[in-house]
Amino acid sequence: MARNASKGEGKRRKHDDFFNVDDVDRVVHEPARLAIMAYLSVLSEADFVYLMSETGLTKGNLGSHISKLEEAGYITVDKRFVDRTPRTVLALTDEGRVALIAWRDVMAKAVAALA
Repeated sequence: MARNASKGEGKRRKHDDFFNVDDVDRVVHEPARLAIMAYLSVLSEADFVYLMSETGLTKGNLGSHISKLEEAGYITVDKRFVDRTPRTVLALTDEGRVALIAWRDVMAKAVAALA
C-alpha cells in the first residue's frame, strides 16, 4: 500500500516513546525462529528432534532456521553421539537471550503505541 510522501519524509524520525520498524530484529522476528528461540529461552538445551516435534517444522525448514540463528550468534549447535546415535543439541547464547529480550521490548512498545 503506497502513501504520499512529502519532501523530506523519506527518512523516518525516531521517537523514543514510539515504535520504529527499523528496531525490529528480523532474525528473531521470523515466526519459526522466534519459536525456536522461545523454546531455548526456557530450556538449558534442546535437541533437534524435540524442536522439530514442538515447532511442527520439517527437518529441512528447521535446519535452515537453525543455520540463520547460528550465523547470527544467537544459538550454539553441538553435534554429538549418544549411545552411537548422532544427536544435534542446541542452546541459546547470551547474545541470543539479549536479542530475544530486545525483540520483546520492541514488540511491547509497538503494542503500547496502538490506539
